[in-house]
Amino acid sequence: MENLQKIHSSRILIVDDQKLHCLFLEKLLKNEGYQETRCLLYPMKVLSAVQDSSPDLLILDLQMPKLNGFQVMEQLIDERKKYYLPILILTEDKSSEIRIKALQSGAADVLSKPFENEEILLRISHLLETRMLHMKIESQNKILESRVQERTKELKATQLEIVQRLAQAAEFRDSETGQHIIRMSQYCAKFAEALGLSDEECELILTASPLHDIGKIGISDNILLKKGKLTVEEFDIMKTHTTLGAQLLSRGQSPMMKMAQVIALSHHEKWDGSGYPKGLSRNDIPRVGQLCSVCDVFDALTSERPYKKAWSIEDAVAEIVKQKNRQFDPKLVDRFVEILSEIKSIKQRYLD
Repeated sequence: MENLQKIHSSRILIVDDQKLHCLFLEKLLKNEGYQETRCLLYPMKVLSAVQDSSPDLLILDLQMPKLNGFQVMEQLIDERKKYYLPILILTEDKSSEIRIKALQSGAADVLSKPFENEEILLRISHLLETRMLHMKIESQNKILESRVQERTKELKATQLEIVQRLAQAAEFRDSETGQHIIRMSQYCAKFAEALGLSDEECELILTASPLHDIGKIGISDNILLKKGKLTVEEFDIMKTHTTLGAQLLSRGQSPMMKMAQVIALSHHEKWDGSGYPKGLSRNDIPRVGQLCSVCDVFDALTSERPYKKAWSIEDAVAEIVKQKNRQFDPKLVDRFVEILSEIKSIKQRYLD
């Protein structure tokens, strides 16, 4: 009973240039209990009528002047991509060629004139019931898709949290808090976005960049926490945190782990080739390593460490600008300066 009520409340658009045919069919439907039927005598107006009212069923005469049923269906191609609109074709032509052409053109059913009242009512009912089932499945699919997206979002958030906690295990050893790696990852994601990287790449960088210094977990405290200047030998050992980090992250199968390995290994390379561990220069340095390097240096300069006081943001930016063509790609530096207000907002949000 409920199904029948829903079917009878469907919006039906009848298109036939013969007024008597149109009115007869409209009366037949109303007598059957259909509440929302509309007659349209001019096929040129079908497209706008469908756009305005989104009918649940289109009953379309095939032989009409100026615009025949095939041409109307062609006009409706884009609209029918937006939602499921069954079309019942009515035609006086009983040839199989016309029926096949109509079905190939997008009709859901074809009925020859003159038709039996009971037959057309059954066919209309079946088409509307099919549409209801289609819409129900589509609605369920949207609910499932929403749940999958929600679950995926939760899993990504969990992944990010796990990565951040793991990175903090190393970060806590030479910093009072683990906020550095959170700021660093947020800087990197915002910087990547400003550089025009895709949403997927930005999300990967957000998740992977916290592991840039994971190799420090293998550096001894007497070097990592030393307040004075490191000796040449000690600095050589400190440099190994890049290769140690890359080794820890090696053989990862996920895109995130692969990117984290690249960042860990390359974020201390310099534009002029004087960096480490490989002495790469210019565009031989992976792009993600370059952008993470700028963000890492900015946060390191503006954060307090056992061996130094925090620099002001202005002094830190001046130093980064000074290192154009030396430590950093000049284009990256220019873009970083352009988004400095957003970088400042992130820093403020994640203060130690």
